Amino acid sequence: MESLPVEVVGNILSRLGAARDVVIASATCRKWHQAWRNHLHTLTFNSNDWPLYHEFSTTRLEIIITQTIFQTKGLQCLSIIMDDVDEFSAAPVIAWLMYTRETLRQLHYNVRTQPNINMLDKCGRQKLEVLSLAHNTITGVEPSYQKFPSLKSLSLSYVSISALDLSLLLNACPKIEYLILISLDIVMSDPQASMDLSSHSLKDVYVEAISLDKFILEADSLEKLHLKDCTLEVFELVGKGMLRFLKIDDVSVIHLDIGESAENLEIVDVSNFTIMWAKFLHMISRSSKLKKLRLWGVVFDDEEEFVDVETISSCFPLLSHLSLNYDLREAALQYGLQGSFVLDNVIVLELGWTVINDLFSAWVSGLLERCPHLKKLVIHGVVSETKTHEECHTLANFTSAIVRLMRKYLHVEVQFEYE
Repeated sequence: MESLPVEVVGNILSRLGAARDVVIASATCRKWHQAWRNHLHTLTFNSNDWPLYHEFSTTRLEIIITQTIFQTKGLQCLSIIMDDVDEFSAAPVIAWLMYTRETLRQLHYNVRTQPNINMLDKCGRQKLEVLSLAHNTITGVEPSYQKFPSLKSLSLSYVSISALDLSLLLNACPKIEYLILISLDIVMSDPQASMDLSSHSLKDVYVEAISLDKFILEADSLEKLHLKDCTLEVFELVGKGMLRFLKIDDVSVIHLDIGESAENLEIVDVSNFTIMWAKFLHMISRSSKLKKLRLWGVVFDDEEEFVDVETISSCFPLLSHLSLNYDLREAALQYGLQGSFVLDNVIVLELGWTVINDLFSAWVSGLLERCPHLKKLVIHGVVSETKTHEECHTLANFTSAIVRLMRKYLHVEVQFEYE
């Protein structure tokens, strides 16, 4: 260890991350102490890393963090995450940010302060590439002054911000590629809760637990979009067809439109979603490159609707992974498997149903016949802890039916997953 260059020791200490571990390790010898002071580039203060963080007063914590940060030079990644700690004073927090701002590349900041700090003033116009903020308030964004020329990733969680300020903030980040928005408190000046975001560089957007009347996202380079636990009347994506991954999880939306962005979709994953199947299918029908389609726990807006697998086969010729789980009715079995179509490229088939019975067995059998090159079949089901005699009998019959069926498909791996 003595022969290691001091810069290498600095890299080793940086991989420890947690501030307490770094300080303890730096006491090993003079070289390690020197590496900590001059070559440490990553430092993390997380209230979950050390139980004693919760026993210290906020003043004591402020002193510990200040003393630790001020003994380093050239920090590139700083994480201060204090979820269960009382509010810090603004003065020491400003001191930490001002001390590190010239060299910092990543800032993960979850600290409640009193009074609130304008984080954009402290972090703008520097070399910051990753900014993650939680439990803060952002007001009065000035794009001409608060610029983030190098920022590639922005995460806002439980942040209070107006729709206008969020739009202006994106405009101040010309290189941003990743955007995460979680449980925002969106301040609205207009009675209609609407938000219009635009970025030509965005590639990946994750939105969770946000309620809006109208959400318009203009992102020409967007490749991945994930909406989760959101309530939206209108969601529109305006882009140039770069979208490859679309995931919708437990979202309530009346009007959903991704426009021309569907042309290059490779993965569509929809779960816990009330769907107008004909309209949704029309929206993604141009996705001739689709390789994975997952419709899990979907509820049809019209009781007469069903998933037409023949249409799926014709629209998505490259489909290799198909997952279906919805309220199957006899009409779905009768009409959903009509025609002589074949899912020629499907090698993984996942099928699920809340109630396993003879109809489900017939559905599994019908789909297996349409997948000549299938390699893996996964059956999902729900089994109650207190099963009645009838439920046990039904499950036994289903298992026997699957065993008989798989004797015809010895080349297919079968997997059962019960909740």
